[in-house]
Parts: sequence; structure tokens; C-alpha cells
Amino acid sequence: MLRPILTGVRALTRLANGVAIGANAVGTLIVLGLVLIVNYDVVARGFFNAPFRGAYEVVQFSMVLIVFLQLPDVVRMNRLTRSDGFLTLLSTTRPRLADTIRRTINLVSAAFMALVAYAIWPEFVEMYETKDFFGVPGIFTAPWWPIKLAIYLSAFLCTILFFIKVVRPDPKVEPVRLDEHAEENS
Repeated sequence: MLRPILTGVRALTRLANGVAIGANAVGTLIVLGLVLIVNYDVVARGFFNAPFRGAYEVVQFSMVLIVFLQLPDVVRMNRLTRSDGFLTLLSTTRPRLADTIRRTINLVSAAFMALVAYAIWPEFVEMYETKDFFGVPGIFTAPWWPIKLAIYLSAFLCTILFFIKVVRPDPKVEPVRLDEHAEENS
């Protein structure tokens, strides 16, 4: 009976990790697009005296998207800004207690992210139905609902990732890195 549950948790873990990596990649592409837009605005403003109308709004919109698209991968990789010094010290002498505290922190984090998702859902629905927008009419406008949807989906995915860390704490998750000294060794 436990085997199907473990199989389901593993499948959910793979799916959640894959979505987090994909969202991070989309966030990175948005960063690159933002770099192009800001550079275009600087060149157009300096050389042609024709700035990109709506640059401020695009930057504002993009920053929120970038943060919430990349947040799940940050959670997945255990890269949230926090102090683990106490848990690291405690894990050398009392590993079970440190694991219990770590799981408790992840459970509280999952609950917090679930509350964020719960709170933002009605805002998303309202913005989608009312077609509310931000920006300056006639210059640049964009709907609010994509931002609210990104926040909701990110919070929901973070909830799942934190919950997975409670149920099935992963061993050290290490990013794939290129060997910086590979050429020296060959």
C-alpha cells in the first residue's frame, strides 16, 4: 500500500521540479527581453530623441513576473535566503532534531505559500473578469490578470515543493556546474 504512494510522490516531485525549471527558464528569457527593451530605450532616447513609450510599465510588469517565475526553482534548489547555521551545527550532534526542525520550517513555508495562493486567486478572477489594466491609456497599457496568475501559480507550485520537502526530504540538491578547472587538468 505504501509503494503506490511513494511512486505518486516521486512522480509529483519530477513534475513539480520540471515545471519549476521551466518557469525559471521563462523568467530568464524575460530578463533577456528586459535587457533588450532597456537598451533599446536608452539608444532610442539618446540618438533619436524617441524613448520607448511604456518602458517603465514594461519593467514594472517584468520584474514581478521574473520574481514569481523563478521563485519555485529557488525553493527547489534550497536557495532561499535564510540562515541555516543553527541547523547545520545541530545536525552534527542531533541530526533527527535538525531534520524535524527543517521539516517544520518547510511545513510552515508550505502553509504560508498556500495562504498566498488562496489570497491572490480572488484577485486574479476579479482582474480577469473586469479586464482591469495598469499603465497610461493611449501610451501603454497591460492587463493585470497575467501578473496575478503568475503569482498564484508560483505560490501554488511553491506550496507543492515545500510539501514535498516535508514528506520526502531530498538529499543535497546541487545545481549542474561546469568544471571551471577542466582545461587545467587535461
